[in-house]
Amino acid sequence: MTNTGAETAEQGWDVPWYRVRTDRFMASFLPCAVEDLGTVRNVDVEVRLTADDARWSATVFTLAEVDRLMKRWSRTDEELGGLYPWCSDGLIVRDADIGNMTQVLVGLLDSSALTQVLQRLDEE
Repeated sequence: MTNTGAETAEQGWDVPWYRVRTDRFMASFLPCAVEDLGTVRNVDVEVRLTADDARWSATVFTLAEVDRLMKRWSRTDEELGGLYPWCSDGLIVRDADIGNMTQVLVGLLDSSALTQVLQRLDEE
C-alpha cells in the first residue's frame, strides 16, 4: 500500500500493466518493463471508475518530455519541425513518477474534471 495523496492505494505489476487501485478507480499504466517508475515521463494510462465501470484513457507527458519531443521533432521535421505537440488524449503534468500521475488523476476526479480531460473508451 502507498499513499497517493487523499486516498490509500494498492499498486503493483500485472505485466505488462502497472496497476494502481484506489477506492474510486483503478489506473492501469503501460510503462516500459525496464523503466524506473519514479522517472516515468511519457506513459499511456487507462482509468476504470469503480462507481460505473466506465473506462477512460490518456497519454500522460511531463513538461520535460514535451520539451524533449519538440526538440527532437525540430531535427526530424515532425510536427512542423517541432512547433507544436499534439495527442488526442494528451495530459501534461509537471513532474515524472507514477505516484505523481496518480495524484493528478485523484485531483481530476475530486474536481469532477476527469471525464472532461480524459477520453472515454466505452461509450454506450
